[in-house]
Amino acid sequence: MAGELWVSMFSLAGVVVGGALTAFTQRAAQRSADRAEERRQSAATAETRRAEQVQAIQEFLACAQLAERAAYSRPEAWGADEEGWMTGAKEVMTKLWTADRGVALLCDPVLEALARAYGRALNQAVWREIGDAEVNEHLEEHKNAFMIAARASLTLI
Repeated sequence: MAGELWVSMFSLAGVVVGGALTAFTQRAAQRSADRAEERRQSAATAETRRAEQVQAIQEFLACAQLAERAAYSRPEAWGADEEGWMTGAKEVMTKLWTADRGVALLCDPVLEALARAYGRALNQAVWREIGDAEVNEHLEEHKNAFMIAARASLTLI
């Protein structure tokens, strides 16, 4: 009888140890799967964020190009709305400032500050608050600084 008791005890201990090992293995596998899912989610979020930033930068650059075109096409005579130029320029500048807010919302503060500076330079060029300076000379420094920061910002992501 004592032998049967020992066999039963060993059998029960084997079941307990086997169950514990199974539970431990399942828990470890679940934790590993959870960590992998978190990494996947994090990578997907980062890629989505990067795509949004690229879109905001592209939109800002498209609006900046329109503003630059408006600055170059500004009539010399200031006054009446020369063939709708002033109305068009106001619309372009509104789009630029809206795109600037997209950069502010989605990109890092360094890029935001440079976008704002470039936008101000464009605003000055459009409304001829640049004195005798040429439009391209006035914009070059701000445009280059923005482009360098945009490239750097996108490579960090």
